[in-house]
Amino acid sequence: MHVRKAGPQDIPAIIKSYELVHDEEEAGRTTIGWVRSIYPVPETARHALDEGTLYAMEDFVEGETRLVASGIINQTQVPEYALAHWTEDTPDDQVLVLHTLVVDPRYKGKGYGSSFVGFYEEEAVKRGCTACRIDTNERNASARRLYARLGYKEVSIVPCNFNGIPHIQLVCLEKLL
Repeated sequence: MHVRKAGPQDIPAIIKSYELVHDEEEAGRTTIGWVRSIYPVPETARHALDEGTLYAMEDFVEGETRLVASGIINQTQVPEYALAHWTEDTPDDQVLVLHTLVVDPRYKGKGYGSSFVGFYEEEAVKRGCTACRIDTNERNASARRLYARLGYKEVSIVPCNFNGIPHIQLVCLEKLL
C-alpha cells in the first residue's frame, strides 16, 4: 500500500469509486449518506486536485497496481465545525482535516480505510498539527466504528444541510496527537 498526492491520471478511478459507493448506497448494501449528483461528484475530486489536497492510495491487487482509496486532506474546517464541542480549543493552524475518505467498494474490508487514516495522522504530525478532525453522517455506522477503533472521539452531532445534502446529523470526531 502506498498513499501519495493524486494526479490528473487518478481522477477517473476516484470518480469511479464515488459512483460505485453511490451504487452500493442506492442498492441498500451500504449506508454512507452520500447522494449521487449532490456529493461527492466529479467536481469534488477535480477541485481538490486543483487545490493540491487530493490523495490516492494504491495497492497491488489482482496482478496490477490499482487505486483503492482516496481522500482530501487539508486544514479547511467546514462552518458546521464552529458548532461542535471540540476537546480543546486548538488553533486552526494546528488542525488537519480529512474529508471525503472513500474506499473503492470492490476493495473494502482489506484495511485500506484504517491505513489511509494512519497516513493522514502521519501527515498531521509532519505538518506540526496537534489535532485531527473528521466528520461523517450519523447514519454511517461503519465509519463511526472505524474511527472509534482508531481512537477518534465523537465530540458533537450537528444538525445541518451538509455539502448540499439536507437534514444531515453531522458527527464531528477528533483525535488529539
